[in-house]
Amino acid sequence: MLYNYIEQILDTPIKPLTPYFSGKTKAGRPLPAYRFGRGDFKISLIAGCHADEPSGPRLLKKLVNFLDQLDSRQELLKEFSWQVVPHANPDGEAVNQNWYSEEDAAYNLAAYLKFRDRALPGDDIEFGFPIEGQATALRPENAFIYDFWRTCQPPFHLHASLHSMGIAFGAWFLIDQNWIPRSEIIQKNCLKKTKELAYPLHDIDRKGEKGFHRIAEGFCTRPDSNSMRKHFLELGDEEMASKFHPSSMESIRSLGGDCLTLVSEMPLFLIPRKTRDISWPNAEFDAWRNNLGNWQRQLFQETISESEVKQEAEQSGLRPMPVADQMRLQWGFACAGIEQAWKENFSDKES
Repeated sequence: MLYNYIEQILDTPIKPLTPYFSGKTKAGRPLPAYRFGRGDFKISLIAGCHADEPSGPRLLKKLVNFLDQLDSRQELLKEFSWQVVPHANPDGEAVNQNWYSEEDAAYNLAAYLKFRDRALPGDDIEFGFPIEGQATALRPENAFIYDFWRTCQPPFHLHASLHSMGIAFGAWFLIDQNWIPRSEIIQKNCLKKTKELAYPLHDIDRKGEKGFHRIAEGFCTRPDSNSMRKHFLELGDEEMASKFHPSSMESIRSLGGDCLTLVSEMPLFLIPRKTRDISWPNAEFDAWRNNLGNWQRQLFQETISESEVKQEAEQSGLRPMPVADQMRLQWGFACAGIEQAWKENFSDKES
């Protein structure tokens, strides 16, 4: 099973590698992309589209170093072709490294609140990808990744964009709406891994807002640009609606085939749940967002110390999710997606 490689991946040091394909960011930083393997099953993995979500990039940096050291006869390289962009926004990464490092076992809440930085719509990489004849690339990073995909002879079988949430009740798994009837392996395996690691699931029913349709506890459809635009148009905000270009998921599916697209949402900080209310807006979730906003204001005003924030958060029940467990669940989600898409496309071969 692919999941069994996770501990080896986590133990792999992150070192500089020569990329297969290299571009430049908006600010001129190197933007590396990697390709490994020669298998017929084509996988795309990206992370860092939101630069204040560092767990996914950390996993993919470890993954490319792990794949780089494998013998070419190893099954991961024989059966699969891996296209990986470990961090889609190195410019944002440089800014956000004020509050985290690649060695953190868990993230510091006060540092996160003081220093995290996130691109706004209109400069957001996840919703900035092109579709030929329909939409242009929002940033050079989007154009580069799209060109990288095209050099890899699509269509792809699986694309996963690894994301995180600042706070959540638990792990949240977003699945391509086209694949909901074919997601039984994904749901079964992700539930199993989440339970094995003793984490709850994030369960909110947003009833289609911005494209979020609840599938089951802990599972939801991924958002898309059309739903994002519709949401803001209904609010009368045409300017904000215009800022949403296609997502990486929509863009890669436009290259042909029936690519299974996934979005992981692992919480940087876990919040306790007192009720089973899954309505949206959700009073419990909103109360926690208010707590974070209050701590952030107090930190900026220097009326509270970092240690006091930590103490108050712990007393309230908020706890950082270990980074290694975030990466274990992200890898488990990707592996479950690979198994699901393999069943659909290579049912005559043993996975």
